[in-house]
Amino acid sequence: MDELRTRLHWLMGLRVTIVTVMLGLSLIFEAAKGQRVETFYALIVLTYALTIPSALLLCRLGTSASLTAFFWTQVGIDFLLETLLVARTGGVESPFAVLYVVTVAVASLIPHRRVGLFAACGCIILFGIVTNVQLYGLLDARGWLQQSHLTAPETFQIFGAYALALLVVGLLSGTLADQLQQADRSLREKERGLTRLQAFHENIVQSISSGVFTADGTGAITSFNPAAQEVTGYALGQVLGRPWRDLFNWYPNQPSDDPESGTLPTRKRFEVECKSAAGNRLVLGMTVSPLHESGEQPGLVGVFKDLTQIRELEEQMRRKEWLANLGEMSAGMAHEIRNPLGALAGAMQMLRKEAAADETDRRLMDIAIREATRLDAIITEFLQYARPPALNLAERDMNKILAETLDLVQHEARTRKNIAIVTSLTGGSLMAQVDQDQMRQVFWNLATNAFDAMPDGGQVTITTGCRRIDAGGRSGDVIEIAFQDTGEGIAKENLDKIFLPFFTTKKEGSGLGLAAVHRIVDLHGGWIKVESRLKQGTRFVVCMPRSGDDGVRLWHEGRTPWKRS
Repeated sequence: MDELRTRLHWLMGLRVTIVTVMLGLSLIFEAAKGQRVETFYALIVLTYALTIPSALLLCRLGTSASLTAFFWTQVGIDFLLETLLVARTGGVESPFAVLYVVTVAVASLIPHRRVGLFAACGCIILFGIVTNVQLYGLLDARGWLQQSHLTAPETFQIFGAYALALLVVGLLSGTLADQLQQADRSLREKERGLTRLQAFHENIVQSISSGVFTADGTGAITSFNPAAQEVTGYALGQVLGRPWRDLFNWYPNQPSDDPESGTLPTRKRFEVECKSAAGNRLVLGMTVSPLHESGEQPGLVGVFKDLTQIRELEEQMRRKEWLANLGEMSAGMAHEIRNPLGALAGAMQMLRKEAAADETDRRLMDIAIREATRLDAIITEFLQYARPPALNLAERDMNKILAETLDLVQHEARTRKNIAIVTSLTGGSLMAQVDQDQMRQVFWNLATNAFDAMPDGGQVTITTGCRRIDAGGRSGDVIEIAFQDTGEGIAKENLDKIFLPFFTTKKEGSGLGLAAVHRIVDLHGGWIKVESRLKQGTRFVVCMPRSGDDGVRLWHEGRTPWKRS
């Protein structure tokens, strides 16, 4: 129906154009001869007078039947106007008789094949009436249609030629219009099928659980499906046009591994580590394949899966296995070392009492006794890490535990150089199931670690708070206790090692302080976040599930209990 309405608009526009051009030129030619043809003026005015209201009426028609009736009315008006013009300009000898052919050709393009034949027959009848009236001079007496000077055979010969031309044009135009209509329907059906197929393929890409992206020949991302957006945290607008290697931090060492080098095999599988939009670590298993078109490679397509949790599970299992083996080994070694160490320290103390009053000997014995005591303390601390005592869990207020520990921390700060402590504890209680003695140890270790990171002084900011998380299909409240210093910071390559036993960058220290913090927090079902920048300081955040939020605790089981931010 909309298509028929559009064609009717074209029909009326074509009518106005032809009348304006042909009659306008005729008026110019007649005016040059000093003649004035009133019929031309009348037809031009009548054409515009009929077309304008017809166009307004066409906008109000809403059914197919009304549009069809309107179409036949328009064709009939055109035929009557052409007949009037032909009759007033010489009848069978009129140069405007060719307009019948134009109208038949245009009319046959509207609905279907039969329209062309019907229109041709109507034109022949009207033209035949004009021809006979002119031939027999029926209106010659009134001066309206002068009798032709042609003989009857000549008149019928001209009429037959026009009639044959009209029939041929009507038949051919109708056939062509019918074929065009069928081709148009076929094309529309194929277009709809192609649209459905394209939508189906897009739905597959949009619904697939793996991340999918495509890139052009320059490596710029051209598409990014919802799964890719969910994994990386980037919205579509943030990645379009961005180099995919920058986004996924993939820079192969071998030029042959680069898909943009033109030497990429059919498919390339690799594992890449990058950052999400929030700055979190992502481990992705990726498959990249080149796109081929006409023997060329206009781009590539990449499919990836989030392997972060799997790799963290593997890392945690390796760590736990290593700690288990370390615990078994350390128990035996510690006892074997502590027994002779205790005997050695006792013997040194006895010798010191009985030694002569030689100042050098006494000083050397004091050093030996002190170092033996320090070694015994390291062994004790290591045993506590490797085989921690059972937790004495109870409902405790984390703010209260931290406040009690701060008294000792403040005293320790006064023994250091230019250390300032700023606290900001949230109002109300932060209840959690914890072992308060173990948590005091955590807070003490984190505070002294911050002091050690600022040998020339600085500020330690200690804050507490509570926030709600929603991840892994579970949600709950998490207590956060943060220790932020303004010290030297931690190098990027050391961030993965700071919680390992005996790893330390200090000139003095056993490397067991942060390892003990990690172990205690892990036993409580919590985790630790670390943010650090060189020369700008470090921030440790202890995250503990609030009482009653077992969902959060369960979600973090099987995950690495600390992560970098």
